Amino acid sequence: MKLNGVYTVQPVSIQVLLSDLDNESSRNAAGEMFRDRITTKRKLNCEWGIMSTQEISQILNIIANVFFSVTYMDPWDGVEVTRTFYAGDRTAPVCMIQHGETIWKGLTVNFIEK
Repeated sequence: MKLNGVYTVQPVSIQVLLSDLDNESSRNAAGEMFRDRITTKRKLNCEWGIMSTQEISQILNIIANVFFSVTYMDPWDGVEVTRTFYAGDRTAPVCMIQHGETIWKGLTVNFIEK
């Protein structure tokens, strides 16, 4: 995975969600579904393991922009792709402070396709 063209510490887990976006959907009296699918977007649920402050700061600074590029292996396309995303909520729990340095238990963040 690359964030804005930069290789960072690799996530320990990436889950790719494919979400259909509909303009309008409804059911008729017989219960049949009618939908106007506009597109399919990706959401990447990413989780990193233990990191130093420098490593977690690098990732958080890259994804601080409103939009940024992510290069990853896409299961639908079957190849590595680069798409534009924005970041959802970010969680960064502290693991411990050792010799005056903070060690982070990890980072979780969702990348939602623009």
